[in-house]
Amino acid sequence: MEIFFYFIFFLSFFLLYSFFLLKKMRNLPPSPPSLPVIGHLHLLKKPLHRSLANITDKYGPVLYLWFGFRPVLVVSTPSAVEDCFTKNNDIVFANRPRLLVGKLGGDDYTTMAWAPYGPNWRNLRRISAIEVLSANRVQSYSDIRFDEVRSMVKRLSGHGSKYRMVEMKSMFFELTLNIMMRMIAGKKYYGEGEHMKDLEEAREFQEIVEDTFTLSGASNIGDFFPLLNWIGVRSFKERVMSVIGKKDKAMQELIEERRSLRRNGFKVEEKKKTVIDVLLSLQETEPDYYTDKMIRGFIW
Repeated sequence: MEIFFYFIFFLSFFLLYSFFLLKKMRNLPPSPPSLPVIGHLHLLKKPLHRSLANITDKYGPVLYLWFGFRPVLVVSTPSAVEDCFTKNNDIVFANRPRLLVGKLGGDDYTTMAWAPYGPNWRNLRRISAIEVLSANRVQSYSDIRFDEVRSMVKRLSGHGSKYRMVEMKSMFFELTLNIMMRMIAGKKYYGEGEHMKDLEEAREFQEIVEDTFTLSGASNIGDFFPLLNWIGVRSFKERVMSVIGKKDKAMQELIEERRSLRRNGFKVEEKKKTVIDVLLSLQETEPDYYTDKMIRGFIW
């Protein structure tokens, strides 16, 4: 009798679960046929954007896919994208996916790039918009942008007069990094001028930036098959932790450089303050919130 009771209980639970699951799935966009466990991963080929374009051409502009155990919404028309990020849907799509690289590199999803939509993210966004990157402060950095563009054009002119081939990708990388570093820390790594720093330091920093971009865009199989995170897929995690260690060390050195200048009485005009200078000023008023760890995460 007791076995029969448990059988009825589990059968009822299964039927109710199936009913609500099917009802929920009826509200989802169409989905191509999938395979057990891997979902729709077998449909993906390189280059990814063309592969997805072929799938949407065949099955429709809005699709619901499974990449392993991770659900993915594919939107391929301007009107559908507009519906996702306007009207009442903007908050629905405001969160970021919880990936391993965000947990490790985003201080457990607390930095602005990885934080879920909520009070912490809104506060970081407010700090960015009002304190660090306000319209007046961004305008105050216009001299930096002008100076770096002029420097790049000058170097290009020098190469042109000698009929040298110029690799523009590296030139624009150096331009972007110089502008960002002068805004953040008041130093540059490429070209010439009073803000130039050690070339070896420049090489190491460029390596950190490139590794960070590579890992941020890399696919970790454990993000799609969570069980693999527990049974030995550790190479990706080790690579991420290695880059994070180098990144944190480099960021802390930048913070200490600006802090040392402040302690030695170096005065910076308000319009010439770097991002780190602004955050260190805020640290003096709220040290418990604006910790060095928070500043490192904010400027990266």
